[in-house]
Amino acid sequence: MTGITLNIPLVICQVLAFVPAIVLHEVGHGFAAYKLGDPTAKRQGRLTLNPLAHVDTFGTVIMPALLMLMSMPVFGYAKPVPYNPGYFKNPRRDDFLVGMAGPLANLLQAILGSFVAFALDLTLGNATGMAAQLVDSMAFQYFYWYFLPLYVMINLYLMFFNLLPVPPLDGSSIIALLVPRKHLGTYYRIQQYALPVFMLLVIVVPYVLHVNPIGAYLDVTAGTLGNLLYPHELF
Repeated sequence: MTGITLNIPLVICQVLAFVPAIVLHEVGHGFAAYKLGDPTAKRQGRLTLNPLAHVDTFGTVIMPALLMLMSMPVFGYAKPVPYNPGYFKNPRRDDFLVGMAGPLANLLQAILGSFVAFALDLTLGNATGMAAQLVDSMAFQYFYWYFLPLYVMINLYLMFFNLLPVPPLDGSSIIALLVPRKHLGTYYRIQQYALPVFMLLVIVVPYVLHVNPIGAYLDVTAGTLGNLLYPHELF
């Protein structure tokens, strides 16, 4: 039986990149809802940056671990931030804005990671003394060559994955613009419980049928944008 060999530093970098990506994604949803008049997330303590408040056993732990073991793009989800469209002045428009706030948070993080990489690129060649020793350290090498590229790509994977217009992903908020007002309550209830089922399909279908349309979509979208943003070719 062939054992699975894990690159422990790489796994650590993946975890450290993944956690802020999903936490800020969910906080983005909650903050947008709060600014639009809905206090639900704030009352339930979900505007915090504490990862423990956002952990979902399957989406935050089990699924990313399975994807790592299967050498697939690492993404997942945190416990969805609750919001009540009944507080919104314009439920259709505001639901769309809340839905887009999560992917926007991921895009901003990807831009930040790329900016840090560009800034380091400009200074590495001129490093002397203690700075040069820091650059040569193993910790810096893992940060520069592993963490930063992973941070950018994981955020882009999360952004483009969530932009798919399929319930219950964030892109489905576009659908809410078309659902008759009297059916919005039912639509929101279905959306709340559909995510685990959908994510299981995302993992099982490629494994069983050996066809991975989601992976191809992420390569074209996240992969292309990542290589445009980042100073070096990504993975």
